[in-house]
Amino acid sequence: MRGILCAEIGRFEWTEQLPEPELQAGQAIVRIKRIGICGTDLHAFKGNQPFFTYPRILGHELAGIIEEIGDNPQGLRTGDQVSIVPYMHCGECIACRAGKTNCCTDMKVLGVHIDGGMREKLAVPVANLIGTAGLTLDETAVLEPLAIGAHAVRRSGLRAGDTALVIGGGPIGTGVMAIAKHIGAKVIAMDVNEERLAFCASWAKADAVVHAMQERVESGIAEANHGELPAFVFDATGNAKSMHASFQYVSHGGTLVFVGLVKADIAFHDPEFHKRELTLMASRNATMTDFDTVRGALAAGAIDVSRYITHRASFDGMIDSFESWLKPETNVMKAMVEL
Repeated sequence: MRGILCAEIGRFEWTEQLPEPELQAGQAIVRIKRIGICGTDLHAFKGNQPFFTYPRILGHELAGIIEEIGDNPQGLRTGDQVSIVPYMHCGECIACRAGKTNCCTDMKVLGVHIDGGMREKLAVPVANLIGTAGLTLDETAVLEPLAIGAHAVRRSGLRAGDTALVIGGGPIGTGVMAIAKHIGAKVIAMDVNEERLAFCASWAKADAVVHAMQERVESGIAEANHGELPAFVFDATGNAKSMHASFQYVSHGGTLVFVGLVKADIAFHDPEFHKRELTLMASRNATMTDFDTVRGALAAGAIDVSRYITHRASFDGMIDSFESWLKPETNVMKAMVEL
C-alpha cells in the first residue's frame, strides 16, 4: 500500500510497502480520498510540534469511502462517504466520563501521536466515523478544522449579539470567525497580514478588521466595538507574544480562549488579570457535537469551502508541493491532497 512518511524533521519519504489494514471488530476500513493539510502537519515537518516523535505518517483532516464494515449502531455501510474524527480517546478516564472526549487523559490523535491518513487506506473505529451524505469530499475533509473553531465558540459561551475578537487569520482562526458569524455574533478579526485580513472580511464576513501592528491596537479594537473592548477574545495564533498580549484586549468580566497551541510558557500580569476578573480557557480539539454543528452549517450553505481551500496537490505530487506551502508568500489558507 502506498503512503507518505515524515521520516524526520524536514524530510518526507514515499513508500509503497505499507501493510494493508485488517478489519477488526468495531472497526471499518476506509479508503482515503482527501487529506487536508493542517498547521500541525507544517509544524511537525519543521520540528516545532509539541508531543511529536518521528517517523510518523501525518494526516488527520480526512475524507474517505468505507470499503469494509460490519454491523454497527450508526447504520454505516460499505460505499458510504465519511469524515474521520481523528481523536482516539480511551472512553474511561475522568474527561471521557464527563463527555469531554476531546481532552482524554490518554488521547492519541491520528497523525500526531499515532500514524495518520497519508496513505491509501486506514482502519478506524466505527465510533470515530461521521457519515457525510450530501456533502462534497472537500467539505467532508474540512469538518475537522472547522469543528475546532466550533468547539472554541461553544466552550466560550459566545451567543448571538455578542462581540468576539479573533486573533489570527489562519485556517483555525477563520473557522472560529465563520462559526461565530453563523450563530449570529459580531466578529472583529486581527492579524499582521493585510491579505489575510481581507480574507477574514470577505470569506468569514468579519464585521471589522484590525491590523495587529498598528500603533494603538487596543484603541482600534475598541473603536470597532462602540468604544469598548470585546467580552470574548479568541487567540488562534499559536504565537507566545500574541497570546501574552491578548490579555489586554478583553473587557472586564470577559473571556479569553486560547485556541492555538505554542511550545512555550505563557505569562500574564496577575493584578490586571484579577482586576478584570477574566476567565481564561484552553480549547482543545472537538467533540461529536462540534462536528455536527459544522456538518449542519455546511449542509445549509453557510460556509463556502471552495474559497477556504486555496491550494491542491495530488497524492503523488504532495511531497513536491509541501515545502512551498510553508512559505508565507504562497498565501496558503488550506491545502488539500487528492487521492
